[in-house]
Amino acid sequence: MEHLLYSDGNTKKISWTIKTENDLKEQFRDHADIFLDKVTDLQSKYIALHVGLFWSIGVFIIKNEDSVKIMLDSEEMILHLSSDIKSDDQMLEHRKRFINQLGSQRNLKFIYEKIDSSENSASKFLL
Repeated sequence: MEHLLYSDGNTKKISWTIKTENDLKEQFRDHADIFLDKVTDLQSKYIALHVGLFWSIGVFIIKNEDSVKIMLDSEEMILHLSSDIKSDDQMLEHRKRFINQLGSQRNLKFIYEKIDSSENSASKFLL
């Protein structure tokens, strides 16, 4: 099955939406205290992607061997996540490792797609 996963974050919140066929799930959370007002927007976007992916697997939306189109409004994230490029930011490297680990454990196919920030359906929860 194929899913579309949108995610976003800022210094206060993270959010994600996942579309599967005719179903749409939308979630948002305040940052945990260890991250609240202590992460950059880019770091928060990585946290949102990691948590959204983990949550979607945990509630059985994404299942083993599914395809996940990860819809990102950050070219920097796409380049980093879809290649062997390293970041100087250790938090981003840790999130990349966790995301890839989830993909390999569940035999998921990740497809990274660049979208305009106005198309990011998860952004509306950050206002």
